[in-house]
Amino acid sequence: MEVEIKLRLPDSATHQKLSTLLAPFHAKTLIQENIFFDGTNKELTSNLAVLRIRFYNMERCVLSLKAKPVISAGISRMEEHEEPFDPALGRACIAEPWRLLSVDSSTVLKRVRDEYGVGENGVVCLGGFRNVRAVHEWEGLKLELDETNYDFGTSYELECESADPESHKKLLEEFLQENGISYSYSEVSKFAVFQSRKLPEF
Repeated sequence: MEVEIKLRLPDSATHQKLSTLLAPFHAKTLIQENIFFDGTNKELTSNLAVLRIRFYNMERCVLSLKAKPVISAGISRMEEHEEPFDPALGRACIAEPWRLLSVDSSTVLKRVRDEYGVGENGVVCLGGFRNVRAVHEWEGLKLELDETNYDFGTSYELECESADPESHKKLLEEFLQENGISYSYSEVSKFAVFQSRKLPEF
């Protein structure tokens, strides 16, 4: 189970202001390319699941199955199963999604086939989006400041994976309020925004 605090930022100026505040704690910046897949008959998305290939800085690649998302008051909970994936194979699967079904060594893809029945009717690539993630080590937490580029607009978000989300959310909210950073609770995942093809209202 992945548990994250997700706080939306209203615009680029707010994102830049927070980036400047967090600059002393900056650890690394990741360029993420996220590509999503489903069965031809929506076997995954109809069951609140999605298969994602994520490329990091054009070199590393991770395959993920995410399922049963619940997001409330800025705290997101969902099942997540991920594993390293060959980047060259990942690129090939974007061009020819059927290749995913021929990978026998992947436990993620075994679950996709066995639990969701993907395969009998084929696989489709849904497309995706790019995310620039600045990672910061702050107060013992790993804060991820995101700039997400969809083909219909750009959104900004602060995320933090946490084993104690309620107290860490309070700590983050106090920090943002003390520094005059506007924010709201994220109500949907990035994938849901991508599916809707519309940026959420702030």
